[in-house]
Amino acid sequence: MSEQEIYATLVEIKEEPTALYKILKFANLVSGGGEAKLAITEGYVFLNGQVETQKRKKIYAGDVISFNEQHYQIALQGQTEGYEVLEPEVVEHKKEAKGRMPTKPAAQPEKSKAVKKTRKPISFSLKG
Repeated sequence: MSEQEIYATLVEIKEEPTALYKILKFANLVSGGGEAKLAITEGYVFLNGQVETQKRKKIYAGDVISFNEQHYQIALQGQTEGYEVLEPEVVEHKKEAKGRMPTKPAAQPEKSKAVKKTRKPISFSLKG
C-alpha cells in the first residue's frame, strides 16, 4: 500500500485516550453525542484509514479520523510542534438572490368555532 499525502484539520484533545464519539461531538462534527454514536455504528467514520464502528474506541495523539470526506489529525493540547500549518484558503461565496423562503407552513383559514363540549361526570358503583 502506497502512502499518500492528505491535508487534515488539527483537533486537540486534553487527555489520551479519548473516546471516538466524544471527539466527533467536541470538534462540532456532529450536533450531539447520539448523532456521533449513530454515525460511528453506521460505518461513516474511519480511523487511520479503516472503518471504525466502536463508539468508545480509544483515540490517541497521532490518529487520523476521517468523516464526511474530511480528515482530522489528533494531537494533545499544547503539543502541536512539528505539525505543518497551512493558511486557510479564502473562498468567496457568491451572494445568492434572496428569495422568499417560507419559515412556517401557511396558516390555515379559521374554521367556525364549535361550541366546546363540557365533560360529563362518570360514576362507578361497586356490586358486591
